Amino acid sequence: MNLAGKVILITGASSGIGAATALKFSQLGASLALTGRKLDNLNEVASQCGGSPFVVAGDISKEADTERVLKATIEKYGKLDVLVNNAGIIETGTIETTSLEQYDRVMNTNIRAVYHLTMLAVPHLLQSQGNVVNVSSVNGIRSFPGVLAYNISKMAVDQFTRCVALELAAKGVRVNCVNPGVTVTNLHKRGGMDEQTYAKFLEHSKNTHAMGRPGQASEVADAIVFLASDAASFITGASLPIDGGRHAMCPR
Repeated sequence: MNLAGKVILITGASSGIGAATALKFSQLGASLALTGRKLDNLNEVASQCGGSPFVVAGDISKEADTERVLKATIEKYGKLDVLVNNAGIIETGTIETTSLEQYDRVMNTNIRAVYHLTMLAVPHLLQSQGNVVNVSSVNGIRSFPGVLAYNISKMAVDQFTRCVALELAAKGVRVNCVNPGVTVTNLHKRGGMDEQTYAKFLEHSKNTHAMGRPGQASEVADAIVFLASDAASFITGASLPIDGGRHAMCPR
């Protein structure tokens, strides 16, 4: 999976799965454009990658930032081969407790921004015969209580992936997504979990995942790199669970 000469834009690259994915791609010789909201964190990730990644801070839930990030990437490299739509947020709540403000925050980042950035990137991906890898969740495959807006947003990412894959397949552009289970990142803490609650959440994951543990960001990154590479040249429209078997679990 030699990716030398490939230009890859990764959103949400300042931590977690995005940061791990940047490291994997850099090890395979790719040229990287890294975006996220926290410039200091982006620079720290970039310092761990080879090839001097291009760093452009921005909040992709804002249309102007999304447009600026894509434009800056093309101005820097002159092309785009792979778009990794990784940025995402989570909000806790049910139909009784999730406000419209929470719903809008989740949907704006988790699906509207993915739609917008992909739309902007498509002309460049058509030129490069490139591909898109979206980061969804096992919550896009199965239903879980307490994170209603997040569940809806991730199911939307799965459907978006399949629809755009069908639209672009004949034009030589592949579109796939990965569906992580519980993965050790800062996502849930940023969503409001304190340290004690998060520790219990990870411990409970030993029972909810068939393999008896939560996943690591590097394991999800491996799958993203595979789907983005020519090793996956006949795969499009796929939602690949990277979840230790959680999608196959049923309560007993």
